[in-house]
Amino acid sequence: MKVESPIVRRKSRKIWVGDVAVGGDAPISVQSMTNTETTDVDATVGQITRILDAGADMVRVSIPTDEAAEAFKDIRSHIKAPLIADIHYDYKLALKAAEYGVDCLRINPGNIGKEDRIKQVIDCAKAHRIPIRIGVNAGSLEKDIQKKYGEPNGDALVESAMRHVKILQDHQFEDFKVSVKASNVFLATDAYEKLAKLIEQPLHLGITEAGGLRSGTVKSSIGLGYLLMKGIGDTLRVSLAADPVEEVKVGFDMLKALDLRHRGINIIACPSCSRQNFDVIKTVNALESRLEDINDSMDVSIIGCIVNGPGEAKAVEVGLTGGTPNNLVYVDGKPNHKLKNDELVDELEALIRQKIKDKQAADSSLITKV
Repeated sequence: MKVESPIVRRKSRKIWVGDVAVGGDAPISVQSMTNTETTDVDATVGQITRILDAGADMVRVSIPTDEAAEAFKDIRSHIKAPLIADIHYDYKLALKAAEYGVDCLRINPGNIGKEDRIKQVIDCAKAHRIPIRIGVNAGSLEKDIQKKYGEPNGDALVESAMRHVKILQDHQFEDFKVSVKASNVFLATDAYEKLAKLIEQPLHLGITEAGGLRSGTVKSSIGLGYLLMKGIGDTLRVSLAADPVEEVKVGFDMLKALDLRHRGINIIACPSCSRQNFDVIKTVNALESRLEDINDSMDVSIIGCIVNGPGEAKAVEVGLTGGTPNNLVYVDGKPNHKLKNDELVDELEALIRQKIKDKQAADSSLITKV
């Protein structure tokens, strides 16, 4: 039985990154960042494509040099999805990125330089109708703030963020989002909770430099999960020392776990034990790999025995319960047919794909009638 999510999201101003809405009533968006050399256009376009294929709504690209800015112009011609330019210090790079068609600028106005340079960047963003993301990081706070607080804490991150917010607002610019990232879960969550009460703009969530695939996923899930459950957050990036594609997968898995967004097949699976009547782990791994290309949402249960199997199967669209001598497949909560162990993966994949195809056809027919 489905349980409705109790999460009430913080009300925020809606901005647009390309054709993707961030904030307001828009779904929480998932993004990642390339780690290729931006000047290697083929490698960067290839990685962006893989990130988008994994489901990302937008992709950030670092532009540290003039050569990278020129390469971005070429990259932009190959990618239609929203792209964000990561800019530090050199205001001219922000101007170039905007001219070349970027959908959002990730800058800290305070480190761009003199007032006239900041104004040029803000005026350029206004002219091109693109938002700005203020990105505060515990590892790169301003020297005076570091001196004031002694060490990074939530108040220090918020003070830095509000300093940059004031710069934008003094120039009558409101289309921005803000992040206050730290590698420490408690530091980051404290900063986000405090900032959420001070501004109406969308918040970009992240536990920065979280670690490798396993440890970084755990740390990010704890920190971002805590904030998301409190209704805080409009877009997120899971920062992992891993393939950026994995960041997107983990991000969507977080949102699916909290019933905030659904994409792809959600497999409910037991950890397996000696009661199992088929190899649960092998079956689940095979199905996850084969079904990665599916964007439509569907719940599937894979349970190795009859203790919890029937109960889980009755609550999903496709369910498998281990049995002797054969395993029982449920469709739409009802027993449907039996399968032998050597048939499981092929038959379940075919069944799931057919169910998705039928749902798409039904939705298409409904739209046509309307």
